[in-house]
Amino acid sequence: MSDGLDTATDSAARTARLDQALAAIAGGAAGLDRAPCFPREAFFHLADAGALTATVGAARDKASMRPGWDLLRRVAAADASVGRILDGHQNAIERLEVAADPETRERELAAVAGGRRLFGVWGADPGPGEGDPARLHEAGTGQTLRGAKTFCSGAGGVDAALVMVGADDGAAPSLVLVECGERVEVDRDWYRAAGLRASESHRVVFADAPVSAVLGGPGELARDPWFSRDAMRTAAMWAGMVDAAVEAAIEDLGERRPEDPLAALAAGRIAAAHGTVDAWLDRAAAVADASIADSGGVDARATGIAMRAEIDRAAKAILETAAAACGSYPFVTGGRLDRARRDLETFLLQHRLDPLLARSGAERLARR
Repeated sequence: MSDGLDTATDSAARTARLDQALAAIAGGAAGLDRAPCFPREAFFHLADAGALTATVGAARDKASMRPGWDLLRRVAAADASVGRILDGHQNAIERLEVAADPETRERELAAVAGGRRLFGVWGADPGPGEGDPARLHEAGTGQTLRGAKTFCSGAGGVDAALVMVGADDGAAPSLVLVECGERVEVDRDWYRAAGLRASESHRVVFADAPVSAVLGGPGELARDPWFSRDAMRTAAMWAGMVDAAVEAAIEDLGERRPEDPLAALAAGRIAAAHGTVDAWLDRAAAVADASIADSGGVDARATGIAMRAEIDRAAKAILETAAAACGSYPFVTGGRLDRARRDLETFLLQHRLDPLLARSGAERLARR
């Protein structure tokens, strides 16, 4: 009996620590938006609550993704920039579990467990005029990384990153582990977006940064079901940003227009679209879990595309309805709804879903 009571007490204590951490993160979000910098205090709070180690072992144990998604969603609702960095950390943990050699895997995950590791995953190449794309080079002591990457969330704050590195001959990209030390230069002038301002998603230049390990084989980052699970995880973060927008819109309408039937209509439409987000998370979680449980016939890629497309559509409908119903006030005063809209619009623009939907639709037509 005492073991059960101890377990319940421990669980309640963990829940209370996480609730406190999220309250502190939400309380600091507006300040970070006004004066962006790496949200170090937020990650101290998450570490104390056990949130940075919560997904360690999940992939190897074929455990459900849902607890990790729910955590990420709550963090993103408190501060989307913090959620964006945590998304990369969870992504990296899963890739280390399924693609790293045993020595690298155990070393890196032990460092995470010991509170010595926060990871990023960086995949975007620079555009014209932004520098040469990062490439691997042979050195006397092993491989090094030279060149640039962009949209590097957590730059200047994460301890190490999994970096997707292409090849000039067109070969499939490699996935490498790189320490974020003195040979990694952060260009803080590159990222000037209106949203996700504290995500520190900067341009990074590698000056022969040592490569600690190569994970898996060529094309590793795009290997399914893991790539599709990455995409679904990011959509769970979108859901948290939607939660923030919904809460802010309902609060504004309730405070300023509680008796207005058009405000009530807007609230109903917002609630309906919010339900679409919840439904797609439920469906996608079942597919994501089945994708590593030896279940035949599961198409994680198609589900991930549909999930993201429908959450994207619901998010935009919520933002449009909220803006029309609330008017300019919450935006000109820089309230939570304004920040939620800027964060969501910035992040959704990074994902070009129409080509993926068209390809998925063409495959479906071919099977008719």
